[in-house]
Amino acid sequence: MSTDDVLAEVGPRLRRIRKEREVTLAALSETTGISVSTLSRLESGLRRPSLELLLPIAQAHQVPLDELVGAPPVGDPRVRTRPVQRGGRTFWPLTRQPGGLQAYKVLEPRREEEPEPRTHEGYEWLYVLSGRLRLVLGEHDVVLSPGEAAEFDTRVPHWFGSTGDGPAEFLSLFGPQGERMHVRARPTRRVREE
Repeated sequence: MSTDDVLAEVGPRLRRIRKEREVTLAALSETTGISVSTLSRLESGLRRPSLELLLPIAQAHQVPLDELVGAPPVGDPRVRTRPVQRGGRTFWPLTRQPGGLQAYKVLEPRREEEPEPRTHEGYEWLYVLSGRLRLVLGEHDVVLSPGEAAEFDTRVPHWFGSTGDGPAEFLSLFGPQGERMHVRARPTRRVREE
């Protein structure tokens, strides 16, 4: 449907909504501050609708602006992906577009593992949903609990995994360098400066 077709339907829709509410043009004019003649021309299609005119009318009728302009319905926003197994972890991708910021829900199983810190380009943000997640970042070794988050530059040697106590479920956002979340984690124990 073209823009002209959408705009052509606005007038009759405005008239229908006003009549359903049993409001006169004069009463609507008083409520919105828009002249009766302008409202009449809008409804008859002789005046092109604009935001300046439609916003007060939407407020007066207490309807969303979408209802006045007949915006097409938004497609199903749910992301339907299948879990992926990698390195003993289960990943659920939460984003559909390749490149840029990527989001995952991750299940880290209970296991005993020796940390092997690695580096790569990018920036990562972790948020623990359940369980406890061990994070080794440079010289820091912290355990994140539910509700705690960490962010870090992935060029710093890092590793995260099981504490050995049980599984951990967390959200991971990973993006190219410069895409940051600006959330800091608190270490569970103080790191001594030497």
